[in-house]
Amino acid sequence: MAIVDLVMPKMGESIMEATVLKWNKKPGDKVKMDETVLEIATDKVDSEVPSTAEGTITEILFKENDVVPVGTVIARIDNAAGGSVVALAPVQQAAAAPAPAPVVVAPAPQPVLAAPAGNSMAAIATDGNRFYSPLVLNIASKEGISMAELERIPGTGNEGRVTKKDILNYVADRQNGVVASQAAVPVVEQAVQQAAPVATPAPAVVSTPAPAPQPISGNVEIIEMDRMRKLIADHMVRSKATSPHVTSFTEADVTNIVQWREKAKIPFEKKYGEKITFTPIFIEAIVNCIRKFPMINSSLDGDRIIIKKDINIGMATALPSGNLIVPVIKNADTKNLLGLSRDVNALAKNARNNKLKADDTQGGTFTLTNVGTFGSLMGTPIINQPQVAILAVGSIKKRPVVIETASGDVIAIRHMMYLSMSYDHRIVDGSLGASFLTAVAKELEAFDPNREV
Repeated sequence: MAIVDLVMPKMGESIMEATVLKWNKKPGDKVKMDETVLEIATDKVDSEVPSTAEGTITEILFKENDVVPVGTVIARIDNAAGGSVVALAPVQQAAAAPAPAPVVVAPAPQPVLAAPAGNSMAAIATDGNRFYSPLVLNIASKEGISMAELERIPGTGNEGRVTKKDILNYVADRQNGVVASQAAVPVVEQAVQQAAPVATPAPAVVSTPAPAPQPISGNVEIIEMDRMRKLIADHMVRSKATSPHVTSFTEADVTNIVQWREKAKIPFEKKYGEKITFTPIFIEAIVNCIRKFPMINSSLDGDRIIIKKDINIGMATALPSGNLIVPVIKNADTKNLLGLSRDVNALAKNARNNKLKADDTQGGTFTLTNVGTFGSLMGTPIINQPQVAILAVGSIKKRPVVIETASGDVIAIRHMMYLSMSYDHRIVDGSLGASFLTAVAKELEAFDPNREV
């Protein structure tokens, strides 16, 4: 019997674990090469895991909703005939947690102070800028780890994030006496410190518990948030808590773009087999302006400003479910209008069909969102962390405007569009933000109406 291990694939540079959403196969089922075995989810996107061999599923090591580290064996396939079948392992959580097994430590003889009731994780919100996944918060709550204690745990994840492995290792160390629990401080410790002056402890800050759900009455419909909606909500709240948002507005006369696209869309599709939308034209203008204002293409790491040399443009895309995802056009500054169109069309199609890969949403340095798609004139978008700016374009409307000509001012019907940009005021001041936004508007207005397809 030749057994092939199916492992949790690496889905992006910063993704260290994924959640099993659904098994499409069960022990004993036949599977072909590249056939989907299971569906998984990360904090970025849902994905399918294909089989790496043809044969029979002999063992499934994790249940649905288990969180599995990247590189862990999740199933085994017998690619030789006549392999025996092993049933689903009954203990899954132990397999999902590679950290050392908890060690039971006898309680110390001295009395201990109990942790305040208000210190439970269920009643504490993350007041700082550090992000904690729901999984980490859940483990902290079960283990009685306060928010202050959680803040001191060093994180090995992306941008110093505390991972599941970090907190499990911390719990194991605490149980082994390597670190002291904030919730269990011996009273007799004061006797050891009598020789030294005892500082008056600062009053403990206890977070107010979240209010209990209010009774709901009347003719209503209750909809539970799905997993992606919860992630989006968490990301939006974290962004507003992290970055002081400032939004600037301007408008652009995009008549040349509208007329050129109307004239070129059929020849463009016939010649290249791709539809030409406004999005790649907007991205082209943004890229040209980022070259002039590189500080817009940056992120903040503590007191260090990291200016990104690669220009990777995220485009906010609405999914059929109503949720939002931001696939990324990598190295947009190296692509012409055709290359941008191909990437935009492919990513939008994959997003609509839930075919995006995890890497498709990684590495963005600046984001474009089209709030005009559904008729909005303008919007105040929330920054896509850890970026420092996001630009929104509104719907294009015909309006009478005053145009300066050699023979004087005239009123003409023009295609006008509002642009708005939200930016992180820790890095981007008003002059830089407004200058960049104005440059994008002028770039759009300067579009060549005679541009060849």
